[in-house]
Amino acid sequence: MSEHVADRLADAVARRESQLVLGLDPDPARLWSQAVAGVPDHGTAAHRAGAAVAGHCAALIDAAGPACVAVKPQLACFERLGAPGWAALEATVAHARGAGLLVLADGKRGDVPVTAAAYAQALFTATPTPFGDVPGLGADLATANPLLGEDALAPLVDAARAAGAGLVALVRTSNPGAADVQDLVVDGAPLWERLAALVAGLGRPGPRSGLADVGAVLGATRPEHLARARELMPSAPFLLPGVGAQGGGVEDLLPAFAPGRAGGLVTASRSIALAHETAGGPPARAARAEAERLRASAWALVA
Repeated sequence: MSEHVADRLADAVARRESQLVLGLDPDPARLWSQAVAGVPDHGTAAHRAGAAVAGHCAALIDAAGPACVAVKPQLACFERLGAPGWAALEATVAHARGAGLLVLADGKRGDVPVTAAAYAQALFTATPTPFGDVPGLGADLATANPLLGEDALAPLVDAARAAGAGLVALVRTSNPGAADVQDLVVDGAPLWERLAALVAGLGRPGPRSGLADVGAVLGATRPEHLARARELMPSAPFLLPGVGAQGGGVEDLLPAFAPGRAGGLVTASRSIALAHETAGGPPARAARAEAERLRASAWALVA
């Protein structure tokens, strides 16, 4: 059996001295100019855009990756380009692995169990066919939507566990509309606390790190929930989106790190990729500087 994903995560955080996750949300209309310039002037729009996205993500990983522990490709940003987009995703994952980074596939999958099993094959394992197995993405972690309940999460958890990978379920997200549903009171407590209890019950701790292989997405834009979330999920890794472009601040995230540095993964996307639009200068230099700033801020939080 593969090493427990949380133990690998804790080792990677310690080795790279970083809890920063580089979000990869490539917008074909706002790619770095060097990526666009390197694309041949023939082929369909989808193939050319896919090549440019792959080049952009590779350049971003090269620039900011040394300050990070993982990348988080947003699957929708690749899938919208069709087959060339999936090819760009596979190339991006391979480039990230070559840079020594973990891969967190951000697709927020969640469906009835039979469909969840298909998602699990695509994310973590392989799909058996009469012609041989078709490998999936091979992610180290992936995001999931828990609102269909435990039976819909089980195929994802089982496949991730079999592959030595892990799952990160939505609990209290960073978007303003999260309050419309996640803060609704159910039996005397907000719904997100029920989701937190579900996450806590599903996870299994790593033998060395003590962290669980099922974690939670908790928006950095609402840090007042973090202390309560940590009470409910004492060993779950927290994925903390919303820093930077969405207004969240690293300095407010201390409760997430109660189990240790790997207990909180600070994710930033646009604030790194588009740093040159405000800082000026070459995109790679601006991205590296912003990633290093965020890495240092998060690392300094934990004594």
